Amino acid sequence: MKHIPQISEAEYEVMKVIWKYAPISTNDITDKLLQTTSWNPRTIQTLIKRLSDKSAISYEKKGRMFVYSPVISQEEYRKHESSSFLKKFFNGHISDMVSAFVDSDELSADDIKELQDILNVKGTGRK
Repeated sequence: MKHIPQISEAEYEVMKVIWKYAPISTNDITDKLLQTTSWNPRTIQTLIKRLSDKSAISYEKKGRMFVYSPVISQEEYRKHESSSFLKKFFNGHISDMVSAFVDSDELSADDIKELQDILNVKGTGRK
């Protein structure tokens, strides 16, 4: 099984840019994040370095530029975090999680319909 590193919320924002635009340079990552955050460019560079140190991303030097690509896919990370969340808060039981949302009125009628549709498709084996 592939090792999935622990990624902070800020690092996750950087990963979202890398997943979407890879391969992508440091400058392009910084430009994109400056449009949606108030972070200092140095902060972004630190986050990129941390992700590289954690082996979440890899880089290639092209001339004077570093170009980054993800080592783990967004889907792999999402599955890992979903499983971790379920284990941590609901003892691994998705039914307990759904019940918690239903009991707290977090699900709209549209959400419930969508869940029913997903379960119906899953039950028939179709995707």
